[in-house]
Amino acid sequence: MKLTIIGSGYVGLTTGACFAEMGHQVMCVDNDPKKIETLLAGKIPIYEPKLETMVKKNVISKRLQFTTSTEDGVNHGEVIFIAVPTPPQPDGSVDLSFIEKVAREIAVCLDSYRVIVDKSTVPVKTGERVAQTIRRYAKPGVEFDVVSNPEFLREGSAVDDLMSPDRIVIGGNSDRALAVMQKVYEPFVAPVLVTDINSAELIKHAANSFLALKISYINAVAEICEASGADVEKVAEGIGMDKRIGRSFLNAGLGYGGSCFPKDIAAFIAIAEQMGTPFNLLKEVQKINDRQVTRFLDSIREALWVLKEKKIAVWGLSFKPNTDDVRCSVAADIVEALVNEGADVTAYDPKAMEKFQQLPWSSKVKLAENPIEAARGAEALIVATEWAEFSNVDLNELRDVMLTPLIFDGRNLLDPAAATTYGFQYRGIGRGITPAS
Repeated sequence: MKLTIIGSGYVGLTTGACFAEMGHQVMCVDNDPKKIETLLAGKIPIYEPKLETMVKKNVISKRLQFTTSTEDGVNHGEVIFIAVPTPPQPDGSVDLSFIEKVAREIAVCLDSYRVIVDKSTVPVKTGERVAQTIRRYAKPGVEFDVVSNPEFLREGSAVDDLMSPDRIVIGGNSDRALAVMQKVYEPFVAPVLVTDINSAELIKHAANSFLALKISYINAVAEICEASGADVEKVAEGIGMDKRIGRSFLNAGLGYGGSCFPKDIAAFIAIAEQMGTPFNLLKEVQKINDRQVTRFLDSIREALWVLKEKKIAVWGLSFKPNTDDVRCSVAADIVEALVNEGADVTAYDPKAMEKFQQLPWSSKVKLAENPIEAARGAEALIVATEWAEFSNVDLNELRDVMLTPLIFDGRNLLDPAAATTYGFQYRGIGRGITPAS
């Protein structure tokens, strides 16, 4: 089929490349000419495992093309996916101006039946608004349908998530449109859930909010573990063995971050308020998540007393491993807080240092070529992102290069017993303080 993706950011680019890989003829539209030039050259502006290779392959095979013209995109695609940004507003609600603008642009270009798909994460009832907008600006008598097809991509594993999804959700109120969408996903082997459009829009916000709830829950448990001397890793293992609960997302740490969870939880709270059904449980999820960074910084201050002029190493800048994304990164927030208190921070991240340097205050932070160099002469080491590379570092070499052997493991990545064997004082999340042996 001929498909068009409007918006060539993280979601749009990954979706377009994977659809092309499955045999569809895909045109991606973006209003940034420099980005389009880069993509036409087979390069991508983000780090995502497997994606650059897939883009390059499908550009060469001519199954994937890029343009700045919305009109060309509308003329090309039987199905038009809207994958533009939906940033948060100061009150937590979603800024839908990009969605509305694209809906108007699509409307004036329509001359025959198209299925318009909301791929961006949007509040419930957005599909109805998109349909109203297109109907208002389109030529009289032009037929179209609007459906919701939420994405469930995780940064760092987005290609695998789309190529082998655990479910495909299609929400619509037209049998004609649903039949077209099922044809789009025919090459994919996954359960397909067909719903009304409002239910589909709610599923994404509800899913992300539940996962955030699990993270905040185990972090609240971790606080009790620290007070009682219990080990949150063992507690989480015991909880996760219950098939009704499962072990995933029960990882105590610095809390959730990134471009999705904070925005989606805030949006769902705002949606509930607008509907007259306050979601107080999610407000508490937010509070627990915010408290994690405060508690972590307090533990560093308690150990080092004064942070000013202390040399502190930080491993990790991205909000999670296998991505270069530093948007709403808890790791970056911690670095900023340390710098603001006068600490001398040296940081290392396998992929995110270039993006980190775009932050306005980043010039105050030294960047190292590897984890060991970041830790050289440090009075404390903070593990802020759980990159696999960090768990494989030679602890004996690490101990030799540090001035004082103090580790604050914000992701419970390292083995406390191994750390203490090599002479470190280790502080994890919900694991207490392990003195050096």
